[in-house]
Amino acid sequence: MFQLSARIGQLFHYVVAIEAFQGVVGKLLQLVGAYSLHRGVGDRASIRQTLNILQQPQCKLVIFPEGGCSYQNDTVIPFRTGAIELSLKALEKLVKQENTVPDFYLVPVSLKYCYLNNTKEQIDRALDRLETALSVKSDRSDAYTRLRAIAEKVLNNLEAEYHVVAVEQADWNQRFESLRKQMLGYCEEKLSIAAKNQLRDRRRRGEANRERVYRVQSVLRNLPDPDRTAAIDYEHLYLTTVRLLNFDAIYDGYVAEKPTIERYFATLDRLEREVFRIDRPKFKGRREIIAKIGTPINLKDYWQKYQSDRPTASRSQIINHLTETVQLEVQTNLR
Repeated sequence: MFQLSARIGQLFHYVVAIEAFQGVVGKLLQLVGAYSLHRGVGDRASIRQTLNILQQPQCKLVIFPEGGCSYQNDTVIPFRTGAIELSLKALEKLVKQENTVPDFYLVPVSLKYCYLNNTKEQIDRALDRLETALSVKSDRSDAYTRLRAIAEKVLNNLEAEYHVVAVEQADWNQRFESLRKQMLGYCEEKLSIAAKNQLRDRRRRGEANRERVYRVQSVLRNLPDPDRTAAIDYEHLYLTTVRLLNFDAIYDGYVAEKPTIERYFATLDRLEREVFRIDRPKFKGRREIIAKIGTPINLKDYWQKYQSDRPTASRSQIINHLTETVQLEVQTNLR
């Protein structure tokens, strides 16, 4: 997105998760106009900054509405509504200041990463490394059969570690879901998150798993040092949250339904993170990034209805509709 801003000769601001602001990368992010957001909690300072920037003339603000990474080449995970909600709040402030409704655009942008060369040898090497690490015997059959054997070993290992008993006749997607549920429950129970506010828990039913994971990570970050070494196993809890995010969007058949180089590597990267306990998997080849800019949506066209729909539920319907519209545009262009 920074390169895109350079191509069109316009400065962008960026909302970026606080976790990215570390070391040299963190300093670079600040230099290019990024500011931080604490995920999983109501970050009032970040919200104030966002509203302030959105009211500036000719402002361009980049928000990643998925709120995280699917780790899959062409999968969009459900958008959060915050980007739309804050945009409408900023527009509301502008209307009060100017006594007129200005143009205020949402611009969907899709980014797709494509490998430049046929890298079958890289796939074989990655499979070799994983098979060796997991002691998976290979008959050197086709790559997909080998990939599934590795994935099954990883799934079996995780189920054993978190004491998940696989239901007979359950398919992989059901097993993934049971594992995620057990891992989340383990984190929330250890940190007493679920017991802190029963009413809030009832309201949160149905929310995305990753939102719960971000909340766990936020609690872990704010634990006093003695708690990290005494009552709970801090390192294992944090590892569990990393695993939950790594496997959040995975489903059985992702590679089979469209066996592209990109889908193979997206899955191999995910497995390498787990098996080798690394954040950034091995380099597998040069890629190009294709950016497609979608049809802009002018919030001015929705303002009258938004302003007249005073009940919170009615306004939420407009916010949800706009969020779904932008998500569909991004996903359609990505494909």
